[in-house]
Amino acid sequence: MILRAFILRFLAGTVLMTGAVAMAHPIARVPSTASSLALELLVDGCLAASLLLYVIGAARLWRRSNKGRSALVRRGTFFLLGWLALAAALLSPVDTMGTTSFAMHMIQHELLMIVAAPLLVLSYPFGTWMWAWNRPARHVLGRAGNRPVVARCWRALTAPLHAWVLHFAALWLWHAPPLFDAALRNDGIHALQHASFLFSALLFWWGVLGELHRDNQRGAAILYLFTTMMHTGALGALFAMSTTVWYAPYRQQFSSLGLSTLEDQQLGGLIMWVPGGLAYVIAGLMLCAQWLRSPPALSEHAR
Repeated sequence: MILRAFILRFLAGTVLMTGAVAMAHPIARVPSTASSLALELLVDGCLAASLLLYVIGAARLWRRSNKGRSALVRRGTFFLLGWLALAAALLSPVDTMGTTSFAMHMIQHELLMIVAAPLLVLSYPFGTWMWAWNRPARHVLGRAGNRPVVARCWRALTAPLHAWVLHFAALWLWHAPPLFDAALRNDGIHALQHASFLFSALLFWWGVLGELHRDNQRGAAILYLFTTMMHTGALGALFAMSTTVWYAPYRQQFSSLGLSTLEDQQLGGLIMWVPGGLAYVIAGLMLCAQWLRSPPALSEHAR
């Protein structure tokens, strides 16, 4: 039954994953209106199309590769794990339970920001997606991506400090009670919230795992990870130690976990504080180990 439902969802749409992010929000698995049905099919279709295009592109690259197949396997594994994390956040019971449980809502956000985002960054999916198209389409897409205005926008968005600021702002602004309450009450605002979380997280993880450490700036990458761990941990601690429920919609219903609304909020804070912070620590330790294993740079005199 589950497999059948998954197959139906896989065939439901044909748009890219970025659209899924923009439309992701907690909705019932059995929608009651035509608009909610269309929205759910769009989310499912975006995820399905992103996986299908990746499989097609990877298969074509595999046939053309000899020595580079180990890299294809490694990146494909990262993509699959990141895709599964997205699916878990958007299609599983985590999604629907988040409407009545702050803790489950935090699990959903953590799946998007500290599981799916870094894994997708490590998979470098854009090149593989490009190979899913025929040669003329690849040329058109390549020329569009290399236009000066596009390149300038990309450099501005992926500048490590800019990405850090965007991620910081998205996390703290959306957890302000007026915005969070609005997102819980309005599907469109909720979609924008999830899109902001994932998009800013992708930019942040690109800064620390994508290009930054290649230019002998691993120290800066570790600093970005440490400061992000500190400010996300501080926000989680505020939730965990609060004696009042922050968000009005949760005060009006029981938690789906069987906890009081305050206990549910405190559990959500602990999830953001401890497991969330641990993800940044692990990434920082990995960069430190990579830094220590790298050969020292030669001085100009030695050269």
